[in-house]
Amino acid sequence: MGPTLRIDVAAPHDVAWRELVDVRCWPHWGPTVRAARLDDGTAWLSAGATGAVQTPVGVWLPFRVEHWHDDGPRHAWSWRVAGVPATEHAVTRTGPDACRVEMAVPWWAPAYLGVVRLALTRIRRRAESSL
Repeated sequence: MGPTLRIDVAAPHDVAWRELVDVRCWPHWGPTVRAARLDDGTAWLSAGATGAVQTPVGVWLPFRVEHWHDDGPRHAWSWRVAGVPATEHAVTRTGPDACRVEMAVPWWAPAYLGVVRLALTRIRRRAESSL
C-alpha cells in the first residue's frame, strides 16, 4: 500500500471498527459511496466478503475484501473494487476509550488522499458522537 493518513479518535476501538465494517455506515462517511451491499445479504464485512458499492453517479462496482485482520489491538482490511486494488482501512486501540483510524491508498492514487482525509474526519465525528 502507499500513502497513509491517520486520525486519533476519542472513542473505543470497537466503535470505530463498526464504522469501517458495517456497510450501512459507509455512505455517512465515504464521500465516494452512495450505498453498499454485501452478496450474502448481511451488513457486516468479513474475510473474503464480496459485494458492490454505488458511486455518487449511481454506478455499482463489485468489490472483494482481499486482506483481513481482526485479532489483537490492530484490526485492518483492504479490498479490490472493480478488480483494482483500493484503500486499506485500519483501527488501532490506543487506550480503553481511544483509537487511531488509518486509511492507505495505492501508491498510484495519491490524489485520493483528499477523499480519505474527509472520510477520516467524518468517521471520528460519528464515532465520538455515538457515545
